[in-house]
Amino acid sequence: MPSIRLPFPRIILGSSSQYRKELLARLHFPFEVAAPDIDETPHAGEAPQDTALRLAYAKAAAIGAKHPDAIVISSDQVATLDNEQIGKPGTHENALKQLQKMRGRLVTFHTALCVWDGRKSEPAKNAQVANVQTFVTFRNLPDEELDAYLRIEQPYDCAGSAKNEALGIAVLEKIESSDPTALTGLPLITLTTMLRNCGVPFFQPNNS
Repeated sequence: MPSIRLPFPRIILGSSSQYRKELLARLHFPFEVAAPDIDETPHAGEAPQDTALRLAYAKAAAIGAKHPDAIVISSDQVATLDNEQIGKPGTHENALKQLQKMRGRLVTFHTALCVWDGRKSEPAKNAQVANVQTFVTFRNLPDEELDAYLRIEQPYDCAGSAKNEALGIAVLEKIESSDPTALTGLPLITLTTMLRNCGVPFFQPNNS
């Protein structure tokens, strides 16, 4: 008797991040990409994890409203030191200041994830959200090394000013997380759980 293959749902990654695209591609299913257009400014007095969760949800909801037949995946990350948000540095000078402030310190990265299933008939049940924390200890490096690293990799679009998936790993001393890809921007263990809840068929038998 031939095996039965389940239909694969339409999936959209709500992010323009190359890092998130590369991570999602590990799961070996087709997906589209759509960049959300929302204001990412933190609210006054907002806790870092609340900012990340709110933005992840807002991104998914914005794209989901335009594509009600799809499952939308979105994520947002906020780095914090002493409970203060650390944003994307934007410039070399700002990045150096960030690394100087974080060296020898423990920094918490909140990676919020939202999976929006627009196929559900009840809007209140469309979204699954979670915050995955990663605790990163930065090496106590001198200014000269920090400056040299930044000139090589130029991680000015990364909160925390270090790309852990590249040379920035040498700036870090320790990474602790329940979901190893969360720090790069997309926690795949949490994501696969959410997608399974949506009925996404990860492993299907081959037709013979």
